[in-house]
Amino acid sequence: MNFEHPSSGPCNWKKSFLFLALAVACFQGAYASTNFPAAGFLIIGYAYGLVRLTDQPTVRRAFYFGLATGFLCAAPQLFFFWTIFGPAAIVLWIVFAFWIGLFAAIVCGAVRRWGRANAMWLIPFIWTGIEYFRSELYYLRFSWLNIGYALPPGFQRGGMYGVGFLIFAVLAAWLCRNRKSLFVLFGIVILFAMLTLFPKAALQHAPLSIAGIEMEFPPAKILPDALSATLRKNPNAEIFVLSENTLDGTPPDSLKNWCKKNSRYLVVGGKDVVTNQVYYNTAFVIGTNGDVVFKQAKSVPLQFFDDGLPAPGQDVWDSPWGKIGLCICYDLSYTRVTDELVRQGAQLLIVPTMDVAEWGRHEHELHARVAPVRAAEYGIPIFRLASSGISQAVDGSGRVIAHGYFDRIEGILSAKLQMPPRGSLPLDRVLAPLCTGVTAVVLGALLWLAWKDHRAIHPPPTTKSS
Repeated sequence: MNFEHPSSGPCNWKKSFLFLALAVACFQGAYASTNFPAAGFLIIGYAYGLVRLTDQPTVRRAFYFGLATGFLCAAPQLFFFWTIFGPAAIVLWIVFAFWIGLFAAIVCGAVRRWGRANAMWLIPFIWTGIEYFRSELYYLRFSWLNIGYALPPGFQRGGMYGVGFLIFAVLAAWLCRNRKSLFVLFGIVILFAMLTLFPKAALQHAPLSIAGIEMEFPPAKILPDALSATLRKNPNAEIFVLSENTLDGTPPDSLKNWCKKNSRYLVVGGKDVVTNQVYYNTAFVIGTNGDVVFKQAKSVPLQFFDDGLPAPGQDVWDSPWGKIGLCICYDLSYTRVTDELVRQGAQLLIVPTMDVAEWGRHEHELHARVAPVRAAEYGIPIFRLASSGISQAVDGSGRVIAHGYFDRIEGILSAKLQMPPRGSLPLDRVLAPLCTGVTAVVLGALLWLAWKDHRAIHPPPTTKSS
């Protein structure tokens, strides 16, 4: 694979390690801090270094350089895995790195097999296909550290997978010296950009006032008093929110009576018990009549945790203010979960979340990158109430208008959010699955051709007839 000149060879060891260092440094810089959003554009340097690393003399070497890049990117950012899982965290870092190595191997194999001019246009499809698969489709799916989460909110109008597609498409077009490839790639970029420039629906509804309290595993008996104190500070709040796992069961009479007495709605996380050992991790909505008027279970329970059964289905709450979608904590990280709520007409997402304080500040900061991206993608506001740390109220453009603080105990988050007539799905929700299909076909073709080559060089032994 050759980006410099038709006569030059693949990257030597020195260049390879320089591009590895560039990719890792830019990735860490892009994710270093949420206080400097512009630093997120360093992620382009990561993509550039990674593409250049695919220029290796063998597919195996490309895989190992991609694997090393992925591991060095993941381990510092996901070091809190060590706090949660101990030494098993190393395995999870390697799992993340494997997909980066696979990307490098497929691109290297495609270019060596079909030539740069014929294979260059595959780069954005292969990257997006692998990112979508590793983020959404298999058991250990994990969308954090996606390129879309690194960029400042508002750049994800076409979807977080679409952002990655565009970056790799532009890089492939720039590095390519073939006019046909340039034309095709820039055509895709321009078309995608034009289709994502249309404005979201205008805001038409009066703002909805919401307030929430950050509490980590609180005793149930203190909840009514805590809600009353919050109501005194936020007398106009119409919906109150408590975090995931606030209750160890269904809502008690004390909370139902509080809602009825104060004519307020309450969204609270608890357990919808099936048997003593089996339950659904559930967000309950208690109405002003004191009854549970809606509930939604967690769609994707957290792997390796006692997190309940997967939700049997998804619905939106037809509230007095419009349609509100509920998703619990990590569900917000999966577009396949939140997309369904938007398809059903959700105009606002409320997200009770459990972020344990001992997981550390950086885990909370990484998790806080998700809500602004989702809001920008759909054009609807999000109210995310965490047990500790960085709760957020985000408007439909992806702008955080109120947030909590990691080191604040029992903080209160309140905001007025305007609900649009409805949200809309970004363009990449069609593009990303298509890219996964293209990647599977390319990988299958490369494996089949490699098998044919092996058979040609090492034919099976023939059996002599008697």
